[in-house]
Amino acid sequence: MSGTDRDVPTELGTLRIRVTGTGPAMVLWPSLLMDHTLWDGQVAHFSTRFTTIAVDPPGHGASTPLDRPFTFGECARCIGRILDTLGIDRAHIVGNSWGAMIGATFAALYPERVLTAVLMNGTASPAGMRQRLEYGALLALAQIIGGFRGPLTRSSLSAFLGPTTMRTRPDVVERVRRAVRANDIGSARYAVRSVVVRRPDQRQLLAQIHTPTLVVGGRQDATFPPAEVEDMARAVPGAELSFVEDAAHLLAIEVPDAVNALIDDFLRRHEPHR
Repeated sequence: MSGTDRDVPTELGTLRIRVTGTGPAMVLWPSLLMDHTLWDGQVAHFSTRFTTIAVDPPGHGASTPLDRPFTFGECARCIGRILDTLGIDRAHIVGNSWGAMIGATFAALYPERVLTAVLMNGTASPAGMRQRLEYGALLALAQIIGGFRGPLTRSSLSAFLGPTTMRTRPDVVERVRRAVRANDIGSARYAVRSVVVRRPDQRQLLAQIHTPTLVVGGRQDATFPPAEVEDMARAVPGAELSFVEDAAHLLAIEVPDAVNALIDDFLRRHEPHR
């Protein structure tokens, strides 16, 4: 099923979204350095029953390049702006990593607009000193060499993909490599600083979530290991927690069938009757 591209003006610039299908709305926000195509497997599966809204987040894909840092609250308001533009009151929110953090923020601040939340490969914790230093050094190097090439591409792949995907899913590795290389270094610098270096402790905020929530992690995720995902799930009252054994940080593209099955099962049990 082919989708329709829309441009949505927000306080973080114009965001490109791809709208596909009909039915209840499902907003899909990807990880840092990824665009809406991270969700191709979910769009193909869910757009037969839902209006899927796959987002190029601020500074990524066909969205306007960033010219400043941002807060998670600003990103959450971008979701509200997307829904307002499409005339949608409430939506299922599905996010990966950055998208999980923003989905959680939106669910906490705007509960009346959320049907369910699926938070994959996320965290509620601030970045530790080692992570801040490592990402700061990577950004400095990317600025010097003018983009994500060579060792920076390899570092990104190591952060995103686990040993199973690197060994057995060459098509996924290539898709992620292309997506990383396509990033504008100026936008990426602001985004990484905002999502990694300046990431807030969200555990108290997530305690305000009362919508049905599924937290999903990858057992091989080196960026947000299982213990960190478990901590995020504990922060959300009544959240369900599930792990995928043979995948890492980009579950939606690594194991789309497994992700679709998890979401299907969750929605069967929690989706409001139409």
